[in-house]
Amino acid sequence: MPHTCIACPLAQLLIILLALSGTRGAEPNDPPFSIQAALDASPGTMVHVPAGDHLISAPLRLHHDHSGLYGEGRIIQQNPEVPILIIQDSRDVTVRGLTLTRAKDNEITRAEGVVAIKCRDLVLDGIRVINNRTRSAAIAIRESQGTDIRDCRVRNYMCLTIDDRTNSPDWGYAFNCIDGTGIAVSYSQGTSITGCRVVEEDLLPTREIQQKHGLGKFVKKNPQKGTIVSQKTWGEEFVSNWHQGSAIIVTAPESSDLTRILNNHIENAAQGVDLHSDHVILSGNVINNSFMGMKAMHGSRNVIITGNQFIKNDLWSIGLMPGASSHGAAPAAEGKPATPPNVDGGSIIANNIISDFGRGHSAWVWEGQGTPIRFDNRQKPHNPPLADVVIQGNVIYDSDRDEAAVAGTEGQAKPKYEYAVRIATEAQGLHFSGNLFHPGRSGVSNIPLPP
Repeated sequence: MPHTCIACPLAQLLIILLALSGTRGAEPNDPPFSIQAALDASPGTMVHVPAGDHLISAPLRLHHDHSGLYGEGRIIQQNPEVPILIIQDSRDVTVRGLTLTRAKDNEITRAEGVVAIKCRDLVLDGIRVINNRTRSAAIAIRESQGTDIRDCRVRNYMCLTIDDRTNSPDWGYAFNCIDGTGIAVSYSQGTSITGCRVVEEDLLPTREIQQKHGLGKFVKKNPQKGTIVSQKTWGEEFVSNWHQGSAIIVTAPESSDLTRILNNHIENAAQGVDLHSDHVILSGNVINNSFMGMKAMHGSRNVIITGNQFIKNDLWSIGLMPGASSHGAAPAAEGKPATPPNVDGGSIIANNIISDFGRGHSAWVWEGQGTPIRFDNRQKPHNPPLADVVIQGNVIYDSDRDEAAVAGTEGQAKPKYEYAVRIATEAQGLHFSGNLFHPGRSGVSNIPLPP
């Protein structure tokens, strides 16, 4: 009776091929390469995604505790209508090392690259989300606790779109814009974003792109002017802030809490870091060529901003301000429970360096209107004013003085900012000490700096 000898080289090769087939499944370009089937068949385990391109047309879903994906593979979403990866209602999930991207002609999408909802102790480690161009976010975390996003790469995440604010009585218009966010966190606590790189390479705020796409022009307008819109903007039907979105945003100010944003590299964003959260540490970041370096508003309390490099920002590098969502405490009344305060302040700005201010891609948009550090007015009368901020050991460096000296020109070039610091008259309890602020064209500050 014939038999197969395992010593035979051909038989050995057959066994190896069968083994590989059993572990890998279908070929990578054979839709669907059964990543999802492997996840469903092995709940609570880490599934390896081998090197190569793996095409999908439905979102991958992780919904079991203690599960995850890791490997060297590149997952390519062919369907622009859906996310690449959804993680939901799970605990202790890890995704490590993978590249997530979209098919070449389907990079424009309304969906996220990675979206995590109602997760606990999620880890995103060393993943790359490339060319997921959406007005939403490349990586979105919602209603989650204890998320770690570390050493990830987000590249080319912005798109051309319309910012429609007609449903808001505050605004009442819609306009053409560039929009998109790299990493977005909302309604979440204990989030850590560390060592990530968020870079936009293509959609830059140049004159050519603005003119080509009519960026900033109204495309819709309500009969009645928005309550916080200037008459000038309403009449001209044009806004300068057509470069929208953030490299990193943490929002939902009355819910998001205990946030750490550490040692990230941000380049060519609209807003580098946008904070609507309490108990934040923003430290060790490099924010380069974003028209806003960072801002904290809408009830951001107890924020530490320390040891960051802000380079080539054009409107401001550091901004603290009460937003429309902030409010004071209110006692229980008429059967309603007491309302806790949602206020801005109790914060520290220390040991940051701001340089090359007014030299970014969007300098032409703001034409010297920017201020390196800004403490602004409230947006609505009910907003409590910004209060109780320590500003210590920071440097605002006028880089133009060096350029003039190198060029050998007569006289000193004027700074690209009017004041190094601008303070709203209603701001309370600001304390300055040990800072080195090169004065702007009109001086160091619009009011004397309080000690």
